[in-house]
Amino acid sequence: MIEIEEMRREDMKELLREVGYAHLGCSLDDQPYVVPVHYAYKEPFVYVYTTEGKKAEIIRENPKVCLQVENVVDNRSWRSVIVSGEASQVVNEEEREEALELIAKINPTLTPAVSIRWMDSWVRENIEVVLRIEPALMTGRASVPESDSSAQFVPNEGGKDVIL
Repeated sequence: MIEIEEMRREDMKELLREVGYAHLGCSLDDQPYVVPVHYAYKEPFVYVYTTEGKKAEIIRENPKVCLQVENVVDNRSWRSVIVSGEASQVVNEEEREEALELIAKINPTLTPAVSIRWMDSWVRENIEVVLRIEPALMTGRASVPESDSSAQFVPNEGGKDVIL
């Protein structure tokens, strides 16, 4: 089995700065909605570029979000950070421009958010939305390098599973 450890806060911030791609979870009326997004991290905020649509509508109604960032090399080598907090649309023009510049360094084409034609031929106007996530809680876990991966999981018919 591999060993998993809690990440130090500085390591979590480093992963947020490195990756730039995540899954954003939001919810409305107890219905979760998770989508891939590009983001930029400038402490203490996470900025997300999107266009007007379902996630922006949900976040206006319920600003509580969860952002999951990961760097997976393989099954035994990975790091993952979860940022829980509140998202709001950036309306200050100076902050918005700075956020767009940071995001464009990571994702110069701003795809897939900026799309002219969708798979079902539905065409929509792209209205930009820049979100700012203010983290309330950040947690991270990582596999321990070179931990023992020789253990095997064996289901036990007696009701308890056994790790060999």
